[in-house]
Amino acid sequence: MLQSISVSNYALIRQLDIDFNPGLSIITGETGAGKSILLGALSLILGNRAESSVLLVKSKKCVVEGIFRIEEYGLEPFFQANDLDYGSPCILRREIAPGGKSRAFINDTPVTLPLLKEIGQSLVDIHSQHQSLLLGDTLFQLKVIDELTRQPKLLADYQSTFHSLRKAQQDLKRIIEQADKSKVDLDYYQFQFEQLETAKLFNEEEQYELESEQEILTHAEEIKLAIDKSMACLDGEELTVLPILKNAIRELAQVEGFFPLASNLKSRIESTTIELKDIASELEIHNEKIEHDPARLTQVQDRLNTIYSLQQKHKLRSIKELIDLRDQLSDKINEIESYDDEIRKHEQLYKGIAKRVGDLALQLSSARIKNLPQFETKVNQMLKNLGMPNSLFKVENRISEEFAEHGIDNFSFLFTANKKSEPQEIQKVASGGEISRLMLCIKSMLSESSGLPTIIFDEIDTGVSGDIADKVGNIIKEMSKGMQVINITHLPQIAAKGDYHYLVYKDEMAETTETGIRLLSGETRLEEIAKMLSGKDVSHAAMENARVLLSQ
Repeated sequence: MLQSISVSNYALIRQLDIDFNPGLSIITGETGAGKSILLGALSLILGNRAESSVLLVKSKKCVVEGIFRIEEYGLEPFFQANDLDYGSPCILRREIAPGGKSRAFINDTPVTLPLLKEIGQSLVDIHSQHQSLLLGDTLFQLKVIDELTRQPKLLADYQSTFHSLRKAQQDLKRIIEQADKSKVDLDYYQFQFEQLETAKLFNEEEQYELESEQEILTHAEEIKLAIDKSMACLDGEELTVLPILKNAIRELAQVEGFFPLASNLKSRIESTTIELKDIASELEIHNEKIEHDPARLTQVQDRLNTIYSLQQKHKLRSIKELIDLRDQLSDKINEIESYDDEIRKHEQLYKGIAKRVGDLALQLSSARIKNLPQFETKVNQMLKNLGMPNSLFKVENRISEEFAEHGIDNFSFLFTANKKSEPQEIQKVASGGEISRLMLCIKSMLSESSGLPTIIFDEIDTGVSGDIADKVGNIIKEMSKGMQVINITHLPQIAAKGDYHYLVYKDEMAETTETGIRLLSGETRLEEIAKMLSGKDVSHAAMENARVLLSQ
């Protein structure tokens, strides 16, 4: 519930402070006095946008602050979810700087404008003449039906599952597109893989080994000749190393008895002899292994040509890189071939979610439709009470074959004010006054289920007078028993029904005009009602009439 509002430096308001109470509060004033300005200021703390042009004094900031009692409205989760301090009363504040920069606060904590708007929608419903035009909007009509259906969990479950269905549909489409694109590349990948697979590449060192073998086979005759000559030098028929070393060992052995150094020198020559014999043996082994083998050389060259060709084709430099590429191609082929399984899995998931969405959509539609006869009956009865005996209000529903954000229902509000005329879409046949009265009926019903603390009517009584105005006032008065109602009106019949009556006025000064507001009571309220009846020149009859209205 709105406890108070404070406005400074906004439009024609220099400083204004108003306290509000439960029940029905009436706001009246002459045309142009500033009633709409007051609503504009209130809309700022409910999250509407503003510009620096709203400043009365352009060099000072505008501040609008509203204090709300919120303990009865279950708003704790909102404060917890947004890391805000919960407390009642709750203070909403908006500041507009001279440069146009805006700041918003909830309980002195800076917040974003969307967040301020979100909590504002849970606290106050401002109903203006402009909002009555929403009555022809299909989304607004659906929202009305859902408010009256009172199945928020069912609607939330449906919308959550619908979003899951949409995601599953997008995922399925994406994987089908990937599969189609990949299948175009499958033959290419398969061809490349088979080339690499046929090459039987397993040993990462194979290229180095083959290149070494190629060198040996190419120069086999030169190598064998060199080995033969080396062996002849070590232990040949002519003057060679090993026989000479053998003679040196024998000579040193003869003098080692009286030449101590001879023994060490002899040992060193013996070690050298053993090493040279080992080298000679190894040369002989290699000599036997190395052969001039043109057939094997051809095999090695062919194998190397295969490897070089693959490296050049794929712009790689080693067998390891070719092996890695082969494995990558194998993975891609397996992935492409597994797309069919993935598509089947996604199709099954999509079908499962679609069935769940279908079940929830039917439940939601059934709950909505079940409530329609009572809704139509109540609205039609209220319209008759508001002086429209020949009017007929109906709700038409066309079930869609496709799921949408809000279900499968497509509601249309149909209306006629004339006897024996077929109801048509509201926006096509209803006048402004008829729409206002129809909207009042709907708002009255919504007030029983919405849980909103406060509703503000901005001249919803446009186009009515006399006995009908009195009945409009009765509906508004009845609404105020369950919620706080603030009603801006120009009709005395309605103004007289208020528990509290505020007057918006202009204060004409030498250099400026300012808007003010004050709470009326007693004689001041009686005089205001009389003025609304007869104009500025209040007659005795107007005063008596006003007294009768107030007494009722």
